[in-house]
Amino acid sequence: MSKSLNLFGGTALGTVAVLTMAVNFADRNIAGFPENPPVMTAIAPPVVSSGLVAAANASTGAGEGKFGLGRPALAEEIAAWNVDVSPDGTGLPVGSGSVEDGEMIFSENCAVCHGEFAEGVDNWPELAGGEGTLADADPVKTVGSYWPYLSTAWDYVHRSMPYGNAQTLTNDEVYAIVAYILYSNFLVDDDFVLSNENFLEVEMPNANGFIIDDRAETEYTIWRTEPCMENCKETVEITMRATVLDVTPEEEGAEAATEAPAVVETAAVAEPVAEAAETAPVAVAAAAGPDRELVAAGEKVFGKCKACHQVGDGAQNRSGPALNGIVGADIASVDGFKYSKTLAEMEGNWTPENLAAFLADPRGYAKGTKMSFAGLKSDDDIAAVSAYLSTFE
Repeated sequence: MSKSLNLFGGTALGTVAVLTMAVNFADRNIAGFPENPPVMTAIAPPVVSSGLVAAANASTGAGEGKFGLGRPALAEEIAAWNVDVSPDGTGLPVGSGSVEDGEMIFSENCAVCHGEFAEGVDNWPELAGGEGTLADADPVKTVGSYWPYLSTAWDYVHRSMPYGNAQTLTNDEVYAIVAYILYSNFLVDDDFVLSNENFLEVEMPNANGFIIDDRAETEYTIWRTEPCMENCKETVEITMRATVLDVTPEEEGAEAATEAPAVVETAAVAEPVAEAAETAPVAVAAAAGPDRELVAAGEKVFGKCKACHQVGDGAQNRSGPALNGIVGADIASVDGFKYSKTLAEMEGNWTPENLAAFLADPRGYAKGTKMSFAGLKSDDDIAAVSAYLSTFE
């Protein structure tokens, strides 16, 4: 009996000792769960002053700043967007420009598309002429014949021109260009100087040619119905094709028909090329031509150039020269195109390096060029366009 008590007593004491050590270890090494776990700090609502946001909140029952998103726009940010000019002159900056200066600036920045006398080039719009044509079946709508407010001309030039290099003109240059456009329409004399002070004194011929559009009140209820959103026509047919940009969808089956010859041609030359590869790997690489994916990417980027340049069968000079065979050709060598004096006097040819430099910064490469496009900013885009152009002989 005494032996059993001694045995169990020793075991009990050992167990108590182990449990005591375990509790002490847990207290020291295991963090306790907090009574009040932390929560996300509430976002302070911004001060919202926009009438549009207030109206939206009101329509949804939401109070100002309820979502806690964004911040009020800075004065500088608003000013950067607030460039519009109203018919009453609101928004016009201080400045001036003469017809004489405008003729020179217009020639350098606008004439390549709109002509030296604002008569329009190719499909680019005419800015002058058209008097008395508004009642014709095909009216000529220009600044002089159609536009009721001079502010429209100033605002558009300031905001969007020159093409491809918008908002690079100074305020004085915009005043000068608009003055020259007025002169081209015989609305001012050759010594005229346009400024913010005399802007509203210019009389536009068609100022009274517009009426208030009241169709919302007088007509819409007669013919407006719920719009058709699907299956609105049994068949869709192409009746006309775009004549400037290649944007008309191909008819069904046309794509396969145009690609078929290329597939046959590839099959026909595949075997000889493979045989030549054993003896002339360099020649095979040259025959393969530029990378197809790079050429495809270049075709997309060339969309920025199509407004002025053509390539391929039937390509013709337009605002800019046709670019067939341009890679490696002498600079300013396209027959029938009138180049700027700068390019006409340049020597050399369009090596890949020269072409890349010109595409990156046309006016930096050839100061005085009439090409108004600002240039391609991406090296990948430049390489792609160069590869695409190299496919046209």
